[in-house]
Amino acid sequence: MVGEEKNSVGDTAKENAKQKSEEEKTDTRKPTSGYCAKEGCGKLATLQCPKCLKLGLPSTYFCDKTCFKDAWNAHKAVHKEAALRLAFKPPPFNYTGKLRPHYVTPMRKVPAHIQKPDYADTGKPVSENTPARDKIVIHTKEQIKRIRHICKIGREVLDIAGQMVKPGVTTEEIDAKVHESCIERGAYPSPLNYHFFPKSCCTSPNEVICHGIPDARPLEDGDIVNIDISVYKNGFHGDLNETFLVGNVDDESKRLVKTTYDSLMLAIKACKPGMFVRDFGKIISKHCNKRRLSVVRSYCGHGIGEMFHCAPNVPHYSKNKAIGICKPGMVFTIEPMINIRSFRDKTWPDGWTSVTADGLRSAQFEHTLLVTETGCEVLTARTKNSVPFHWEKEEQEAKS
Repeated sequence: MVGEEKNSVGDTAKENAKQKSEEEKTDTRKPTSGYCAKEGCGKLATLQCPKCLKLGLPSTYFCDKTCFKDAWNAHKAVHKEAALRLAFKPPPFNYTGKLRPHYVTPMRKVPAHIQKPDYADTGKPVSENTPARDKIVIHTKEQIKRIRHICKIGREVLDIAGQMVKPGVTTEEIDAKVHESCIERGAYPSPLNYHFFPKSCCTSPNEVICHGIPDARPLEDGDIVNIDISVYKNGFHGDLNETFLVGNVDDESKRLVKTTYDSLMLAIKACKPGMFVRDFGKIISKHCNKRRLSVVRSYCGHGIGEMFHCAPNVPHYSKNKAIGICKPGMVFTIEPMINIRSFRDKTWPDGWTSVTADGLRSAQFEHTLLVTETGCEVLTARTKNSVPFHWEKEEQEAKS
């Protein structure tokens, strides 16, 4: 009997421990303490903002009523933004796919010490509205040095943004990090206020072809999303983008992403002095059409340097009539946008977001290239810090 009694006590203890463990796993209560949100305080605090709790916002803590009162004027802006986000409704439009616009936060500020392009304050790129825009530039060694530097910064920023991609993260959060990373490197985020674009990068999920505006929509498992980074420093721009997988993505989307990347790299491999700019489209179309994918025609690659967009135009489809022959010192982007079915596109009411006409998915990759004496240099080349592609991961798993 004594032995049985001991076993009974032991079983009870085990059950209690198991129950406690299960309760801990399922406990979704918010933390009841944190650091005081008043600037310059930072003490451990337990007083929570009641308005934040009512709006379902992350808990904000204050030491006491004095700290709460002193911080109120700055803190209440959080409530205003939350109310706007909750009240936002997509404008009426014949949307082609499942995506809808979400709330977009106000345009971010750039510190005064950051050198800015000519459109930063007015939204109007004056230099691009001159005859110089149509002239293909052969860059000097000093200019190439500056472009190479800004492209390196662009690569760093894209790799930082790519590391953030996962279910639950909003493209607004990615944009905030992109903006911060540009400023930390003394660079201006080129998209910001370019023709009044409201954000510091473009984020284009699923059926969005390009120019998606970062917003409050959380990325979902199974999405794909393109992040387009452009940066400006020392008088020159750099431009690149990649399409990332969000969680578990279907095979058709994976095939789309890899085909798009491969088409870009085939075009880059062919780049050398004497090549006609129009022939890049032939290479890209041949590769994609064989795989029953279509090439977007409304948007193209472009010259880049002191101007964000200039000559030459680089179409990605075959039988185009682009003007120009590759020469050493030329700098331009190749950035194919490839769709699962139709190449046609529509633009949302925001005037920027371009989506597939059939609502099916689109992918894109972009590099900035320098034509050299013997071929070309990829100025925005991937590094060891770049997010591995899904096929690289699969190959590594197969080996191991």
